Amino acid sequence: MVLQSGVKRRRLAGLLMAFAIGACGVPGAAFAANTTAGEVGVTADTILLGQSAALTGSTSVLGKQMNAGARIYFDYVNSQGGVFGRKIELKALDDMYEPDEAVKNTRKLIEEDRVFALFGYVGTPTSQAAVPLANQARVPFFAPFTGAQSLREPRSRYVFHVRAGYDEETAAIIRQIRTTGLKRVAVVYNDDAYGKAGIAGIEHAIKSLPADSGVQLVAQESVIRNTVEIGDAMQTAMKAKPDAIVLISAYRTVGAFVKEALRRGYSGQFYNVSFVGTQALAKEVGPQGSGVIISQVMPHPGNATLPVVREYLRLLQATGKQNDFDYASIEGFIAAKAFVEGLRRAGRDLTRDKFVTAMESMRNVDLGGFIIQFSPDNHVGSKFVEMTIINSRGVVIR
Repeated sequence: MVLQSGVKRRRLAGLLMAFAIGACGVPGAAFAANTTAGEVGVTADTILLGQSAALTGSTSVLGKQMNAGARIYFDYVNSQGGVFGRKIELKALDDMYEPDEAVKNTRKLIEEDRVFALFGYVGTPTSQAAVPLANQARVPFFAPFTGAQSLREPRSRYVFHVRAGYDEETAAIIRQIRTTGLKRVAVVYNDDAYGKAGIAGIEHAIKSLPADSGVQLVAQESVIRNTVEIGDAMQTAMKAKPDAIVLISAYRTVGAFVKEALRRGYSGQFYNVSFVGTQALAKEVGPQGSGVIISQVMPHPGNATLPVVREYLRLLQATGKQNDFDYASIEGFIAAKAFVEGLRRAGRDLTRDKFVTAMESMRNVDLGGFIIQFSPDNHVGSKFVEMTIINSRGVVIR
């Protein structure tokens, strides 16, 4: 009799709880799905991530490849049972490389989709627009495809970078310019946060050289993001007669600029930072772009001497797309690998705070020849930079 009364009380309590949840406007099923493991975006069998990236438009190759590389690794982990039995789901939304769209997407991912973390955003202006929302909601913002210093300093507890920054890339470019005896440098850059981060890096790198280096910035001109309107920039650069032109833009704009400069008889050296979209640029310029140099922050996606690249190529081949290896794709792959390592270290009872603490515990973690290192005072996992060049066959080599 007492047992029966207890059962009735529990049933009544359950009905009251369901009514209270409904009155608050939160569907009971959604509430249960999001709290099974005690954290938003985590259930007994799923971890939900969100991504905003250019999936259409003039920089869509970068967004698609970053997403594809991440999915290759997440799908592999899921096929092995996931992380503590949870499969990783990545929901991607298209922002067309426009900050306003990135803000809309980020709000949706955080407030409606209720993701555990934001992953693999592509671009400086879009990431800059999204990070304040992530910080306010205390949502991890992991591995954005950008090297802007403004996203690294001041350090945020919730923002983690896997790649080296534009300061490291531009410093390496200026060092090579000095080593090869070039003196006069022009910069053509996007008129947005990405371009401004790049030009700031170039200026800082030149100022850091010895006074007698002779390297000087002789011209700088901006171009409009997502266009091939290069007329003003071309005129400014050509007038300055530079030995080297550093291009801080994306592959379509850069490709148009390089081809037109060559048509006009320019014989100097072209440099680019990694965000240009290396393989996409090589396709844009073809053999005509022989000698164009691109700094990289990831291992060459065809360098099978590294275990992480062999793993990437093996899993890529399993998808039937073995010829689609790409720098943006392997960046997504390595970022996903780093993220999964953080999940494993965070343990079965996953929360955002445990994930952040786990990431900050990583010291010299070898992902297969690519080393990452984080701490409470350092959220930039790698300083790796190397130079690549487009050869006479239009192929990118180290």
